[in-house]
Amino acid sequence: MRLEHSFAGSVGRAIEPAIAPLGFDWRIGIGLVTSLAAREVMVSTMATVFHLSDADEDNSSLRQQMRDAVDPRTGKRAYTPLIGISLMVFYVLACQCMSTVAVVRRETNSWRWPILMLVMMNSLAWLASFVVFQAGRALGLGS
Repeated sequence: MRLEHSFAGSVGRAIEPAIAPLGFDWRIGIGLVTSLAAREVMVSTMATVFHLSDADEDNSSLRQQMRDAVDPRTGKRAYTPLIGISLMVFYVLACQCMSTVAVVRRETNSWRWPILMLVMMNSLAWLASFVVFQAGRALGLGS
């Protein structure tokens, strides 16, 4: 899998230890990084990730490819409804839009508020996503 060893794949792998407790793998990590431009980019990034990694396989939809994806370490499904819920909780709370950060910077004429906003919102998003995913796993909803 060439994508795994690309620059984007390396970034995804680098942040994987921080996002693994949320149920996310390196491919979702790539999407999280690219979605800093805008949240909507996550879907197109995942489509690109799956198209590149399975280019010679088949042309099924992104939804089907994600349903069929298997974690090579565990042999289990790579993406479950619980991971989807964890990801949605993360995106609801995270500050993922750099244009918003730029506007806050311009309006406050300081880096203090944009940095505080990024740290606080993304920390809250991580924590909430962590609680949802870990509680779901503890309840046996992770399969």
